[in-house]
Amino acid sequence: MSDSNWPKIMHVAEPKLAFRYGQQLEYSRDGLYLYGPVDAREAPRQIRYGFIGTQSGLERFERWARDMSSFIATPQQRRGAKALEPHHVPFPGFSEAFHAIWSSKPATIISDIDEADLHRRIHISNRYEAIKSAVDVFVDRLIAEQKRSEDPPSFWYVVVPEFVYELGRPQSTVPKAARVGGRVTLTERDALKLATQPTLFGLDEQEAEIYKYEKNFRRQLKARLLNHQIVTQIVRESTLAPNDFVKSNGEPKRRVEDAATIAWKLGAGSYYKSGGRPWQIANMRPGVCYVGLVYKRQEQDGTSRHSVCAAQMFLSDGEGVVFRGALGPWFHPDTKQFHLDQEAAARLVGTVLNEYRSRHGSDPAELFIHAKASFSDEEWLGFQAACQGTSANIVGVQIADAWDQLKLFRAGAYPVIRGTAMKVSGRSAFLWTSGFVPRLATYMGPDTPNPLQVTIRRGEASLDTVMSDVLALSKINFNTCLFNDREPVTIRFADAIGDILVAAPLEGEPMLPFKFYI
Repeated sequence: MSDSNWPKIMHVAEPKLAFRYGQQLEYSRDGLYLYGPVDAREAPRQIRYGFIGTQSGLERFERWARDMSSFIATPQQRRGAKALEPHHVPFPGFSEAFHAIWSSKPATIISDIDEADLHRRIHISNRYEAIKSAVDVFVDRLIAEQKRSEDPPSFWYVVVPEFVYELGRPQSTVPKAARVGGRVTLTERDALKLATQPTLFGLDEQEAEIYKYEKNFRRQLKARLLNHQIVTQIVRESTLAPNDFVKSNGEPKRRVEDAATIAWKLGAGSYYKSGGRPWQIANMRPGVCYVGLVYKRQEQDGTSRHSVCAAQMFLSDGEGVVFRGALGPWFHPDTKQFHLDQEAAARLVGTVLNEYRSRHGSDPAELFIHAKASFSDEEWLGFQAACQGTSANIVGVQIADAWDQLKLFRAGAYPVIRGTAMKVSGRSAFLWTSGFVPRLATYMGPDTPNPLQVTIRRGEASLDTVMSDVLALSKINFNTCLFNDREPVTIRFADAIGDILVAAPLEGEPMLPFKFYI
């Protein structure tokens, strides 16, 4: 086809999801409401979870957990509204939605966290010490319980007080009058100097260790539990009980989603983190494997090229595994891009292939590598070397945010339909993964939707197939139970996983299921 045939507008059909009894629907909440999870068996799954938090947090959590056992209606229709938003689906109760046994009482409870002590810790002047000290409270107790218990919970609800959330973020500051003294006297600047000017007895080096932990409560908590293989669901107290946190005029301090939506999101996440599979992509080609590349600069001094690299492997059933690669000079300042050398690239994809073989007993038929940037020659040679001797067709796909490149409009009150694509060549297209959704009868975004640019950079594949896969992979975020995300799961969590991998020192190169990171 000659260049005169481009650009070309087309529509990629909305992928369907599979549920119990072999049923297929577009929307995860519809499928769970009508049929149940795809992996449901005759005997209901037992959801064994733990709780850690303060005594007041436990009271709020158990109140919410009791509500999860029963029907939760959608929000009342607003006066003057034509109809209730179609994306709202009533929550039928945990057992009814997930064919599982849900108890309002956690299997294990740690509720003796001293709120006054936690409040003191998070108010320490040195923010590195403050956040690590607050995380210590939860990490130490969880690790101790994991070692003590012969049958630990599948995952833990970590219920966080509001003051921990508010002061546990990188840019949070504590008013001078509320600051508390800590033990660390070494400044961050002096800690950096120790890399080239070590002390004689190493005392300052011990204090400097604290600066290896990120000033982010959530990321640091997730990172420090990886080595101990503890799965968590972190949630704020105000999410569970918004009416307990009110302003002087009686209005809630924080606007949260309606109770049914929160139940769907936390319910799907709970089922997944307990070992279940709520849904999967329907009619997926056998033997297909997707890999998303993750990069994160290890140092933030503006000059270091050293970065951590990881790979996310996803299968059609939605299960994911994260492989942490070696630290290396993967960042290239001249191009502002990350690229592996041939040896590291071969080792990373080789690890993915070994894991696939251990699960399926054979090599994948198709191996799609997704990245935000293109692929260097050296990098691609490494990927190909790992696939030598296998029957896998390896394809490199760049998925870039094209928010500033193209806008597409259509007549009427709503924007373009999700799945609209503009092909600019046989190997590249702009794909609208957000837009008007017929099932929802609305567009869920605030502004004109922006496309992704999907480009086959290496290998051979049908562009239509690649775009259909990208749309399907935007529907398997088990932690939200939304109709779709804007990005495929291979790209959507790349930054978040990278942030966790560098949030605390890690032992070795862990290979853990995706549920440990979300």
